[in-house]
Amino acid sequence: MATLVPRSVRPSEPPPGRRPGELRPVVDIVLVDDHAIVRQGLRSILEREDDLRVVGEAATVPETMAVVARTRPRVVVLDLKLSTSSDAEGLQLCQTLSSTHPEVSVLVFTTFLDEQLVLQAVRAGARGYVVKDVDTTGLVRAIRDVSRGESAFDARSASAMVRGLNAPPQPSVSQLTSREAEVLRLLARGLSNRDIGQRLYISETTAKFHVGNILRKLGVSRRAEAVYAASKMGVI
Repeated sequence: MATLVPRSVRPSEPPPGRRPGELRPVVDIVLVDDHAIVRQGLRSILEREDDLRVVGEAATVPETMAVVARTRPRVVVLDLKLSTSSDAEGLQLCQTLSSTHPEVSVLVFTTFLDEQLVLQAVRAGARGYVVKDVDTTGLVRAIRDVSRGESAFDARSASAMVRGLNAPPQPSVSQLTSREAEVLRLLARGLSNRDIGQRLYISETTAKFHVGNILRKLGVSRRAEAVYAASKMGVI
């Protein structure tokens, strides 16, 4: 007489596209976002999947490096905007993770979609870029893809990357000397050439000369435009 398997332990049907008895390897994940409620929501979504496991969370760069070294995840889901309003910190973290932990795949999961930002993330080592309002299926698929070493971009980030590749070169902070970067930061605080000169112990004429160089290198004609460009580059 056949033995009945109780419903509570009866093997479940495999998901569509997966053969019976075929199991995906479990992917260990670290979530990096400076908002605890976002990390909590992500954890609850991802842990519904039998092959995804959140092994750590972090809100800052030092926390991230510590938890990654301790848990050795396969994927880091990273928001580029951490404790500052600039994305430079997140980009630097992405680059550091990619160089110190090449076995880890970084998936950028952020609110911000900008052509140059997507390109910078890819150049920093990110394997994927997904905007936060993507549906759950898209996020899960992206994590699985990067865990296998594949690229993962949602439609909007892919389009943004193409636009960025076709766009003219953007000004870079590396074009500025250290003195010009100092002047630019003071410029952003609304200081006049005279005030900048007094702060840096240089003449007003020299300060004006530096401001002129900054405008030329950034490809702008007004001080306010220079400040805006600097904010996008993470200088201020």
